[in-house]
Amino acid sequence: MSGPVAFVLGTRPEIIKLAPVIRACRERGVSHTILHTGQHYSEMLDSVFFEQLELPRPAYELGVGSGSHGEQTGRMLIRIEEALREVDPGTVLVQGDTNSVLAGAIAASKMDVELGHVEAGLRSFDREMPEETNRVVADHVADHLFAPTEASRHHLEAEGIPPSRIVVTGNTVVDALERNRELAREKSDVLGKLGVEDGDFFLMTAHRAENVDDESRFRGMLRGVDRAAAAADVEVVYPVHPRASERLSAFDIDVTDRIRTVEPVDYLDFLRLETAADVILTDSGGVQEEACVLGVPCVTMRDSTERPETTAVGANRLAGTDPAAIRRAVREARGTTGDWENPFGDGTAGERIVEELLADLEPASP
Repeated sequence: MSGPVAFVLGTRPEIIKLAPVIRACRERGVSHTILHTGQHYSEMLDSVFFEQLELPRPAYELGVGSGSHGEQTGRMLIRIEEALREVDPGTVLVQGDTNSVLAGAIAASKMDVELGHVEAGLRSFDREMPEETNRVVADHVADHLFAPTEASRHHLEAEGIPPSRIVVTGNTVVDALERNRELAREKSDVLGKLGVEDGDFFLMTAHRAENVDDESRFRGMLRGVDRAAAAADVEVVYPVHPRASERLSAFDIDVTDRIRTVEPVDYLDFLRLETAADVILTDSGGVQEEACVLGVPCVTMRDSTERPETTAVGANRLAGTDPAAIRRAVREARGTTGDWENPFGDGTAGERIVEELLADLEPASP
């Protein structure tokens, strides 16, 4: 590695999961800069997290916003390349599987710069998911692949990626949760504001295009969640993503009183809700990980998952969007104790990633 590290990010999960790496750079005196694509353009969903996580504001705010996959990625690619030419980094780091990751990876691969992919090697084996394409492309153009688990390493090696490029670091989600869950307990008053108590509600998230853009699947999810909550005699708290909110209106879906829709909440409030929930129902990959680490049973309303470690340890159940399957999965999840083994590492992933980068430093000139 020569020159500064440039972090390219654009969504809430990327901010959260790269925060431990950014802090490790700061603690080790590694020069770094942050490029924010603006893929999430809501203050509540995005920028506020820099303040809550005590991170420096991005040096570059690219303001890309929404659009079709091609349009959004194309605008990002142009602006990321322009910013990287100004920064002249030695290494670019991206995390995950978003369009920001795809654009950052392609831009870096076309320049004289090394690329590191944090959370490399995840696979759902479902090519209908745009994220699967993004993560595969990023892995195959990266110079450093920071795999969160041994399973992820095996996926990469099976695709012909040289083992010398791969290191298993654990998942930075553990670092983030260990730092922030007590902070959320101390600072967040979201339970009081909503009038709910620990263990007496379900938490729901739903935002993926293949779910909320499909009226039949979206209605099936909501029907299944409602039936599961009725059987357990609990309320569901559902912070509604802007995309899902638009579809609820467009499809003229009336959510039952048992599912309480609320505005998107900030990171600490959401973490507090996750920790206090009886069961989490989601279509988010990151939330599956967080629930697993927090010891809260999770039901995933998708047909596949790129986090099979969560199902293997008994923390997560795949239910799809069929109402009966969701209700059945919730009933099974409520019978678990939450004492499964955490498959994502010991909370030092950020430090290990920076150690790997420092180990790759060019020899000093004599």
